Amino acid sequence: MAGRLTTERLTLRPWEVDDAEAALAVYGEGGVSGWLSPAMDAVSDLSAMRLILQQWIAEDQRLFTPAGRWAVERLDDKQVIGGAVLLPLPPGGEDLEMGWQLRPDAWGRGYAAEAGRALARWAFDEGADEVFAVTRPANERASATARRIGMQWVGETEKYYDLRLEVFRLRPGDLD
Repeated sequence: MAGRLTTERLTLRPWEVDDAEAALAVYGEGGVSGWLSPAMDAVSDLSAMRLILQQWIAEDQRLFTPAGRWAVERLDDKQVIGGAVLLPLPPGGEDLEMGWQLRPDAWGRGYAAEAGRALARWAFDEGADEVFAVTRPANERASATARRIGMQWVGETEKYYDLRLEVFRLRPGDLD
């Protein structure tokens, strides 16, 4: 279950159904949704986003720590600017995926790397030995963020999501 995580500029907190409008600004945006896993398409409207948030909230109650889904909120203005996840990777769920999605006007400010480091610390504090990020090879932005977090490039695989993906790994000793 997702706990509340705080960094210098961000709060990562559990999603609420009232976050639907802010979440739609992330998951309904083509520049974001085009990179999401096949498990999630672009969200088309507010009612669909509410349903997804309800599903995520219910799912979060069943996940084992450190797994979870978080809303990424700026501390200074309390605006939700994105989402972050720690979820078991398919097909077998033995690997833990770290992911982040921000609305485009929040790109380029270091928020994704800051959120990623917070997720990694949480995962390691809760006993995880390693976390992975998987990115589509053309998603240079996500690959660069994984590297800024301190993740090491492992290679490419088709193991996850039946797609050719780049794999990055982070272990506790890799964190600054």
